[in-house]
Amino acid sequence: MFGFLIALLSGALMSIQGVFNTQVTKTSGIWVANAFVQFTALLVCLAAWLMTDRSSFGTLWKVEPKYMLLGGTIGAFITYTVIKGMEMLGPARAVMLIVISQLIVAYVIELFGMFGVEKQPLEIRKIVGMGVAIVGIVIFKWT
Repeated sequence: MFGFLIALLSGALMSIQGVFNTQVTKTSGIWVANAFVQFTALLVCLAAWLMTDRSSFGTLWKVEPKYMLLGGTIGAFITYTVIKGMEMLGPARAVMLIVISQLIVAYVIELFGMFGVEKQPLEIRKIVGMGVAIVGIVIFKWT
């Protein structure tokens, strides 16, 4: 149940952050806003690290495969694409497409056991669920 609540909170925070970041770009610029977002995230993470576990940064170099360390780089492009999506489509439409994309890509990752994730069997009910979500986006877009 706690995982469910955390996931809901994550989605809410992502939507709010996307709106905030889109508004910031109206005054600054997309890459300035993105750099500020990533910098403030760094500060929050460092503060949380100081108050919690303080594990060694050296352990990062033990991560295998090394491409797993690209999460921050991907994060910069996530911020950029969320800002542009919300700017061009509005928050509701952009977030719906983002969530559907996340769902489809996550399911493909599970199906093929990519990136060290345990491989899962194909389930028709999950495919139907994604189809229903896509139909929901189509209905939302044209209403």
